Amino acid sequence: MQVTLGKAGEALVISILEPRLDAAVAITFKDIVRDLTATEGSPVILDLSKVEFLDSSGLGAIVAVMKMLGPDRPLEVAALTQGVRKLFRLTRMDTVFKIHDRAPVAEDIKAAE
Repeated sequence: MQVTLGKAGEALVISILEPRLDAAVAITFKDIVRDLTATEGSPVILDLSKVEFLDSSGLGAIVAVMKMLGPDRPLEVAALTQGVRKLFRLTRMDTVFKIHDRAPVAEDIKAAE
């Protein structure tokens, strides 16, 4: 799974560079995000602009990351594609996560696989 890590102001921006966030990559996704957020205390914005398909396992992985970060470190999502936005709406996750229309412009820190 390919992701990039950037910084936009105080927030870490994790961009998912895969077209699918599903059962096949959910565990890898959680492991990568855990590693990327291990030492930083800033808010995290998940850029999903490249994700065209998100299933229940992928959504569960995003929720697991939110819980892992804890209540003092918000997880926000950005740049949802039409299908992903629809899933967030149908599952009412749009009431749980702050959703940005666009991902913030971030200064790249590193790429991860």
